[in-house]
Amino acid sequence: MDDQEMQLKVRRVSDKFTESMYVLANEPSVALYRLQEHVRRSLPELVQHKTDMQSWEEQSQGAIYTVEYACSAVKSMTNSSVYFKNIDSLLRQAITMKEQISNSHGRRQNDETSSPGPPVPAAQTSSASS
Repeated sequence: MDDQEMQLKVRRVSDKFTESMYVLANEPSVALYRLQEHVRRSLPELVQHKTDMQSWEEQSQGAIYTVEYACSAVKSMTNSSVYFKNIDSLLRQAITMKEQISNSHGRRQNDETSSPGPPVPAAQTSSASS
């Protein structure tokens, strides 16, 4: 019986010791230490990721601004097609008027040279214009 008692006592001591070690290993201060260790190891990598993300965000914002500006330029160009059509029409009218004036001026010169009317003396025209 002595041997059985001894085994029982050893078993109780080992169980209590195991329980104590379990409690000690899972104590909040140990957990906080492990957490601190984890943060200390992973924080530099997280900081690097954060700076990379900020850099990418700045580049993205720049690209977005460029695209929005280009879109607004294209929209304003499509809206300006009315003005370009108007300019085209006015240029065509101006060309037509210039051709009419040139034709009219050419006819007048042809009429003056071929008209059988009395010749106008050169002295009268130069004195009249003075």
